[in-house]
Amino acid sequence: MFFKDCTLEQLDKTFNLRPLPLKRMPILQNWLNGASEISEQERGYVLTLQEYLNEHVDSWNEQELALHFIGPIFALVQFEYERKFGLFAERPFGGIVEGIEMNGRADEMIATGYREPDKPYFCFQEYKKEKDPYGDPAGQALAAMLVAQEVNEHQFPIYGCYVLGRYWRFMALQGKEYAISDSYVATKNDVFDILRILKVLKQMIIERVK
Repeated sequence: MFFKDCTLEQLDKTFNLRPLPLKRMPILQNWLNGASEISEQERGYVLTLQEYLNEHVDSWNEQELALHFIGPIFALVQFEYERKFGLFAERPFGGIVEGIEMNGRADEMIATGYREPDKPYFCFQEYKKEKDPYGDPAGQALAAMLVAQEVNEHQFPIYGCYVLGRYWRFMALQGKEYAISDSYVATKNDVFDILRILKVLKQMIIERVK
């Protein structure tokens, strides 16, 4: 089973998963509501990125969206801590989930390791252009999260994110249950929530590796 071919409906049926509303998954609520300071310098930088996004989001393809907006936002968070984990892009990744081999490439993943990813920690991120995206980005992200859960022997929840143009949605998986947030719109003031949520994620991972 390849990540790129997976849909939420297919994964629900294959692995007997239970999609939950956000209010019934506290681990996702706690992540989304976590506090993290954003400096004035960071705000200025994010507004510059947002202005560029507003101008081009309807025409950018996936690579352009990643290069001009998503990548700089992730770089601002700096997902690295004492060489214990890092942010990796387009690395081959796979595993066995309930006897089914699953593999593919997550657009971004946070994992232990410095030069090469070892154990994936929390976040997988799939991004697509807003108009006519190929495949089901939520299903693709969840497929990678299921493999991450197996690699980590179900020791902790797995978090993820997928992006459709200006729309960001965050995810959490624990056992057979998962939930997906409402959309955060990067062309609006939500952009600061997006940055805050990512910064909270980094702190969560730091606490885990400690």
